[in-house]
Amino acid sequence: MTYSDTISWMFSQLPMYQRQGKSAYKTDLTNTLKLAKHLNHPEKKFKSIHVAGTNGKGSTSHMLASILQESGYKVGLYTSPHLKDFRERIKINGKKISKQFVMGFVRRNESYLKAHSLSFFEMTVGMAFDYFAKKKVDIGIIEVGLGGRLDSTNIILPEVSVITNIGLDHTQFLGDSIEKIAFEKAGIIKDNIPVVIGETQKQTTEIFKKTAKKKKSVIHWADQEVVEILNTDLKGTYQAKNIKTVLCTINELRKGGFTIIDKNIRHGLINVVQNTGLLGRWQVIQERPKIICDMAHNKEGLRYTIAQLQAETYEKLHVVIGFVNDKDIESLVDLFPRNADYYFCRPNIQRGMDAKKLCAVFNDKGYEGTVHDSVELAMKKAKEMANENDVIYVGGSTFVVAEVI
Repeated sequence: MTYSDTISWMFSQLPMYQRQGKSAYKTDLTNTLKLAKHLNHPEKKFKSIHVAGTNGKGSTSHMLASILQESGYKVGLYTSPHLKDFRERIKINGKKISKQFVMGFVRRNESYLKAHSLSFFEMTVGMAFDYFAKKKVDIGIIEVGLGGRLDSTNIILPEVSVITNIGLDHTQFLGDSIEKIAFEKAGIIKDNIPVVIGETQKQTTEIFKKTAKKKKSVIHWADQEVVEILNTDLKGTYQAKNIKTVLCTINELRKGGFTIIDKNIRHGLINVVQNTGLLGRWQVIQERPKIICDMAHNKEGLRYTIAQLQAETYEKLHVVIGFVNDKDIESLVDLFPRNADYYFCRPNIQRGMDAKKLCAVFNDKGYEGTVHDSVELAMKKAKEMANENDVIYVGGSTFVVAEVI
């Protein structure tokens, strides 16, 4: 198979949560553990940091990777989902996994993958761990895909476990309350391994304390630490919280023997995009009119993003927006500014919410906008209607942002 054939096979033959939704969610680690054994346990051949959370885990993972790169380490980075290219998920020092390795991994293991009906995510995690082991990374930053306790990444024994925050997202899988979701995220806390909690929340504190005590894991609350908030090239105001989480995690790595000086931290934070290739976090892709893309897609993330959006200076705000079907749109609408022109669209994936349905929900709340058959057409119309002093915001879903970027 060519690279294109390989990727097509991965997407079409195996369940993939990001495209299909609930049918792709696995409720145990059996398949992942069997795959790890089949691959000769690559997850045991490199050090790691495990990062979970409702919001901020992607930015936090990339910041950590950038700082460790600046410190001279060979750093693997596993994240999800990707925006444009599958290979964005698996990187070493900012360089995407090679097409040859992707093809080779599938070719070598195709009969096993088919025979055991592995999900897209299980297979991709196995590929990442195999790649990092074979390339002998010094450390891998491993972002949880969904939840924590039952996530395919949760077979590693990290140097530090990180949980950024807890919000109501993916409730059909993780539970319908903050407490239930916190229990799932707390599943990444390991015996005698320190855990960094990015945000102290009343509903989750006791859950994390109880789990950490049971696991004899020292717990650190990053938002309670007094630290200097350093500059970063990731421009969302919400990044200040992530920076605290990162700095607390770096302190734990230093205790564990990693050599990371202050200069490495400053350079790492200011060069995240250059070092890691991160996309879609308050990313300005054009000026005059200013076009801002941001992947925030739940209440907690959107609250910060919309607040920053309203702090922008513009004559008129244009919002290109689309969601996936399993979002509780009713709870999100009121976060968006009313004094804006809306362009409703459906991301080009199976789970994409119908644009007419989305428009109707916004209309019922008193918002006005137009319906478009695709993200491309919605974006085209927004550009036609905007003048050079306007702002166009693109968001609602990772997949909407991906089509624009």
